[in-house]
Amino acid sequence: MADSALRSSHPVVLETQNLTKMFGGLTAVNAFDAQVHRGEICSIIGPNGAGKTTVFNAVTGIYTPEKGRIVFNGNDITGHKPHHIVAAGIARTFQNIRLFPTMTCMENIMAGHHCRISSGLWGTLFRSSGQKREEEETRSIAESRIRQVRLWDYRHELARNIAYGSQRMVEIARALATDPTLLVLDEPSSGLNPRETEELMEFLTGLIKEEDITILLIEHDMNVVMGISDWVIVMDEGRKIAEGGPDQIYHNPRVIEAYLGSDDRQAHQE
Repeated sequence: MADSALRSSHPVVLETQNLTKMFGGLTAVNAFDAQVHRGEICSIIGPNGAGKTTVFNAVTGIYTPEKGRIVFNGNDITGHKPHHIVAAGIARTFQNIRLFPTMTCMENIMAGHHCRISSGLWGTLFRSSGQKREEEETRSIAESRIRQVRLWDYRHELARNIAYGSQRMVEIARALATDPTLLVLDEPSSGLNPRETEELMEFLTGLIKEEDITILLIEHDMNVVMGISDWVIVMDEGRKIAEGGPDQIYHNPRVIEAYLGSDDRQAHQE
């Protein structure tokens, strides 16, 4: 979907308009405009401190921007609380894994579906028929997701006891258990070995093909970015400096200088 004309034929799932976030006198994100289209993998790249995670935190309700709007599926979600944003259809993972370490892998994934449960306190206390149905549905969804990430054999293991790469996949499975329209991944390949990274790339591209889902990710591994992205947005010092298909970004001199540094730019040109 790297062709801009083809991309524009797909509906916009997420849009930021003049998004600006400040911390004291520091402008972390400055007038950031971006669109993420349905059914694509869109990557945000840039050097450390470029403002990428701040954008993610604003989109997912952790930060409230000073200026601008965040529009998801046509609805303004600017400043909404994180649990409301999850319920609206945006799920995320974090650069530093945030599983419940003393819960099993299955229990972690089941926790992701909690936002879809409507039974209140009394339904839970008295084990109403509706509550039982929702509990069965939650377990069924968790079972499906843990099989999807190929960790069925570890379903009863505590999250803290499984390998780091497996923890990454459990966190993704938990996000998917919320039934999102948009999956937001913050450096999903961080800490993975080459084999695990390759498996992650295959999983994400397969997910796009198999489900009605869109992926927005921050990623430093350029092999991942260039290998799976339909569209790439480049940030530097809080601003968007370029966007386009992977090949356009790879050969953009401004991007090479900002992201790789002037020495790497010279080597690239040689």
